[in-house]
Amino acid sequence: MNVLASMRTALRALRVNLLRSSLTMLGIIIGVAAVITMIAVGAGAQARIAEQIKSLGSNLIIVLPGSVTSGGVRMGFGSQSTLTEEDAYAIQREILEVQASGPAVRGTGQVVAGNANWSTVFYGTTPEYLEARRWAIASGKAFDAADLAGATKVALIGQTVANALFGDTDPVEQPIRIRKVPFTVIGVLERKGQSLMGQDQDDVILMPISTARKRVLGQSQAKLRTIGSISVKIRDDADITDAENEIRSLLRQRHRLQSHQDDDFFVRNLSEVLQTQEQSSQVLTLLLAAVASVSLLVGGIGIMNIMLVSVTERTREIGLRMAVGARGRDILLQFLVEAVTLAIIGGLLGIALGVSGSYAIGYFAEWRIALKAEAIVLAVSFAGAIGVFFGFYPARKASRLLPIEALRYE
Repeated sequence: MNVLASMRTALRALRVNLLRSSLTMLGIIIGVAAVITMIAVGAGAQARIAEQIKSLGSNLIIVLPGSVTSGGVRMGFGSQSTLTEEDAYAIQREILEVQASGPAVRGTGQVVAGNANWSTVFYGTTPEYLEARRWAIASGKAFDAADLAGATKVALIGQTVANALFGDTDPVEQPIRIRKVPFTVIGVLERKGQSLMGQDQDDVILMPISTARKRVLGQSQAKLRTIGSISVKIRDDADITDAENEIRSLLRQRHRLQSHQDDDFFVRNLSEVLQTQEQSSQVLTLLLAAVASVSLLVGGIGIMNIMLVSVTERTREIGLRMAVGARGRDILLQFLVEAVTLAIIGGLLGIALGVSGSYAIGYFAEWRIALKAEAIVLAVSFAGAIGVFFGFYPARKASRLLPIEALRYE
């Protein structure tokens, strides 16, 4: 008996007990659907983290003011402004691995445009900040060195601010007031979305750092050169860890810190943080897929159980076929094909259910999903392997029946 004949015989046997066959496939259907859905959800989470990595900037290092010790008490982060604009310029000038280094000062305030107003955060910074953060201009232009030198009252606004103040109107060249100081919008930043902490990165205004000090933050800030952070972009061909160590060494030297003194600044390598989160997401995806795979094993056990019942019910049929010339391998092949057919059909139905379930989760739960062809192929292949593995024992048992004993079975 060839394989084609075995398949026809197997399909006829499955049609005879259609309800039982359907219930047997249910475990495989649920298992395959669960594996596909869990991998899609996990891959969606990984894709979301990848977007956040891109939105923060490539090879980004953030330098923040550190803590100080006063009267034996160690203060917290940012308890003293220990960074200056000169530190940022020195980092870019003296460290070869650095491509761009942008200082920033931060403030908050009410922004007014016509009859609309919005409370937001603003940063005084330099063009290097945009390069370090890989922040492109959606419309208009960025401020330049001449704007820095002249403390020009120009601003770049994020997408959220643009929508709140201007709606569908083009904001470029429109006047706004930041803390009652008149500015002109010269550009709109590209959308970045939420940060890892859930903050809206588009709810922001950027202006020249000199303008922020002299025009917005007040006279006390105008006389100071301290800053709130430095965003540093490392060259693509450079080692970010080496660059981080060089930045730390340079700042310690500039701040005249002795070997026994702690750093008065913090260096944060955001790429490492995000990569750690991405790895955690991958582990979670594998864990979810492994848990979902348990239902595939349960489905396989169901196939074995039904096939054993089928062998018992059809013992006389097996004996008759062997009596008229069927060999043991023909019987083995027939029952094995039945088991694999159950698994494959269940796998295909599971694909349909898994894809539908993934899109349903994405739609109703507003969760990012990413369907992968590899996951679908893996789930169906695993289903076929389950059919072979759990169907082999019943098939082997059937093929080893003695014709005379099988014919006597009642």
